[in-house]
Amino acid sequence: MSETASDQNFLNYKKTEKKALEILAAMKAASTDKVDIEVALLVAIFELHKGTVPAATIASIVQGHLKQIVPHYAPKTPGAT
Repeated sequence: MSETASDQNFLNYKKTEKKALEILAAMKAASTDKVDIEVALLVAIFELHKGTVPAATIASIVQGHLKQIVPHYAPKTPGAT
């Protein structure tokens, strides 16, 4: 069965996600302060786009991604945690 471009994009994303989670684990080992980790991760996103789009656009990109991700982390059934 041949792999579609969409399949390849998903595989690329999963590899990148795995690396991001490894980096998060290293960050947790360096600091237990969640705010420090959160801000550092957000700064990394701004650095990724630095010089290519305005800061307000980067913030909009982050907000758009959050709208897509939040449902995957929300409880699946009423009252579930």
